[in-house]
Amino acid sequence: MQFDQLKRREFITLLGAAAAWPLAARAQQGERMRRIGVLMSLAADDPETLARVTAFVQRLQQLGWTVGRNVQIDYRWATGDAKDFREYAAELVALAPDIILAVSTLGVAALLQATANRSVSIVFLQVADPVGSGFVESLARPGGNATGFTTYEYGTSAKWLELLKQIAPGTTRVAVLRDPGSPSGVGTSLGVELRPMNVRDAGEIERAITAFARSSNRGLIVTGGLAAGHRNLVIALAARHRLPAAYPFRYYVTSGGLISYGPDTTDPFRRAADYVDRILKGEKAADLPVQAPTKYELVINLKTAKALGLEVPPTLLARADAVIE
Repeated sequence: MQFDQLKRREFITLLGAAAAWPLAARAQQGERMRRIGVLMSLAADDPETLARVTAFVQRLQQLGWTVGRNVQIDYRWATGDAKDFREYAAELVALAPDIILAVSTLGVAALLQATANRSVSIVFLQVADPVGSGFVESLARPGGNATGFTTYEYGTSAKWLELLKQIAPGTTRVAVLRDPGSPSGVGTSLGVELRPMNVRDAGEIERAITAFARSSNRGLIVTGGLAAGHRNLVIALAARHRLPAAYPFRYYVTSGGLISYGPDTTDPFRRAADYVDRILKGEKAADLPVQAPTKYELVINLKTAKALGLEVPPTLLARADAVIE
């Protein structure tokens, strides 16, 4: 997807205008102003951010929440390392919001640490395993101050390895790029040696991939998390070292990645707005079940496959939801 520069400028202007809306003008509406914090894992000018924030704000408006009239939204963009997430999480908590929308496992972990007294409700997105990460007691009954939407069903993670073997059958060693402490992983079948790579910043990503690429018959699986904010770097490294790579979301492939399997990344932000609305109206995060994606899509980049010298099996092409020529 090509990013429209005009829309980008309008989007950034909209965010700035909303943040600077005079308090007096808001008070004139005669409604109680509610405050929502948003901790994103991508930059403000990332094309993926535009779609996500637009979906969230539009759905809030449909539910009766208008920025500048009865709701204020404070954004923080943590695109660096775990330290950035902790810093911005603390900033948002200090603003005393009614609720915080948090994207990624690192973001939720930082917020739960910053809200040790569990006084602020959290709605999370793109968390692979909230139970294993200790964010909730169970998917059906979260039990604490956090609930939200998982990235994928844990069992589907093995799909990345299966797809990688189909598109690059000679692969025998696969590095799994993930955030430190993340329970996300893949199965160990198909005769493949898996090597987890825990990364905390761009420097670690580059060093880890470069070192791994020295071995033969290798491939890469990216599980999301911190890598999303550094996806151009990850994709460039995969191309430089001729690593066939499987990714969790379509936007990696539209940016030049080889193949992806995962859920839509915009719809959960609409669904999250519903949870935010329900919590602002009195329901508790502890009582709202964590929801999983309902649909997954397979996307293949034929140009990248050709550059890697790979021939995509016709059966795999037939199954694809989208093919980038």
